Amino acid sequence: MSRYEYDLCVIGGGSAGLVTAAGAAQLGARVALIERARMGGECLNSGCVPSKALLRSAEVAMLMRRGAEFGLGPTTGSVDLGSVMKHVRDVIREIAPHDSPERYHAMGVEVIAGDARFTAPHAVDISGCMLSARWFVIATGSEPLLPPVPGLGELPILTNENIFAVCEPVPHLVVLGGGPIGLELAQAFSRLGSTVTVVQAAPHVLPREDTDVANAVQKALEVDGVKIICGSRAERAAKSSAGISLQVLADNHTLLVEGSHLLVATGRRPRLEGLNLEAAGLHTVEGRLPVDTRLRTHQKHIYACGDVVGPYRFTHMAEHQAGIVLRNIIFRIPAKVENRVVPWCTFTDPEVARVGLSEAEAVQTGVRHEVFRVPFSSVDRAITDRSMTGFVKVIANPRGKLLGAAIVGAHAGELIHEYALALRHGLHLKDISAVIHVYPTYSQANRFAADMRLKRRLTPAGRRWIKRIFGLHGST
Repeated sequence: MSRYEYDLCVIGGGSAGLVTAAGAAQLGARVALIERARMGGECLNSGCVPSKALLRSAEVAMLMRRGAEFGLGPTTGSVDLGSVMKHVRDVIREIAPHDSPERYHAMGVEVIAGDARFTAPHAVDISGCMLSARWFVIATGSEPLLPPVPGLGELPILTNENIFAVCEPVPHLVVLGGGPIGLELAQAFSRLGSTVTVVQAAPHVLPREDTDVANAVQKALEVDGVKIICGSRAERAAKSSAGISLQVLADNHTLLVEGSHLLVATGRRPRLEGLNLEAAGLHTVEGRLPVDTRLRTHQKHIYACGDVVGPYRFTHMAEHQAGIVLRNIIFRIPAKVENRVVPWCTFTDPEVARVGLSEAEAVQTGVRHEVFRVPFSSVDRAITDRSMTGFVKVIANPRGKLLGAAIVGAHAGELIHEYALALRHGLHLKDISAVIHVYPTYSQANRFAADMRLKRRLTPAGRRWIKRIFGLHGST
């Protein structure tokens, strides 16, 4: 009989923790899952689900106003933010049963509400209740990182954790941060009727993306009415007659940006406070919990996965990492995290999706490469949908082997998976070119980009040889 009450204790009921707990229980392990707040974590309650529901409402409002472009009568697309946020909550409520304690109890997981605190390497305390386990998985997620701006702590700021509770009108939203979260919410509120100003420290929005990709998104947001100030540093925050004000240094000039509400979206940090890691023999490095490629801490029976370890804070990576943990713990397979082929998407309009090497990374690392770009304006389905903004950009080596891809445009998050699969299996552009793609679909853009390499290789001298060999006359 085991000297531990449980085979596995999972701390955190977000995406990573839920997948780990469910998988282990279904494989026969005795599992405890500890969650101090709401099951589903950030993804369900304050991240992916509510943000995409809000973005969809904003898109519908925008499409209503664009009716004339589709041969329809004009409509105002008037917005009641309270009704929109009720819709967002309804969506969360509809999905919540998938992550409910009842569902996980039915799988054989013992769900315990409360704060977990290590008391020993194999034991935790939850509000006075002691629990021991052979293995532990820390999956406590991340939380908003507030920048050290004087005065910021004195303001009623918004983050992704509380913005979906806002039901009153938002006359002017100031967004501090031009990354994915900041831009998605900036565009959504702009389309829902708010004046929006984005203050971004980096030279362009979405700093992890190539400049041409970021510029395409910035231009689209500006068409929607979003004002974006790049290369700017917030120096002071304060209350004002409008609500809030930011003193911003941009191009060596001081600007005063005022608004009714302030959204801070400047990054995230691991959520580790209160775990008493020292009692488990663990330590942090610069606020992070170090793990190896198998997601083990230096206490080999304690793993960590999801946002708490990163570096990619995506739900799909949390699920992937949970699978790696299960293979290591249950099957004793020394599985390692896949960090080479990781697709991601920013769900602005146009969407931005990428996988593999970017053009800038290829240049910086000295990798020999070629770039092939196809505009959405040359894709028939994009034309019929009046969604011609954006392009597909493919990076390949001189032999045509795929190195990476970036897509800016409608449904980019769906289209990127063809390239993710190709990268995973080391395919060449000719392999994508050889696949029959349905007409008319956006995915034809992927094939067009692959075709470009074949066309580029067809030099005038090559054409002359083909004409001579096959007896072609060509144009005169």
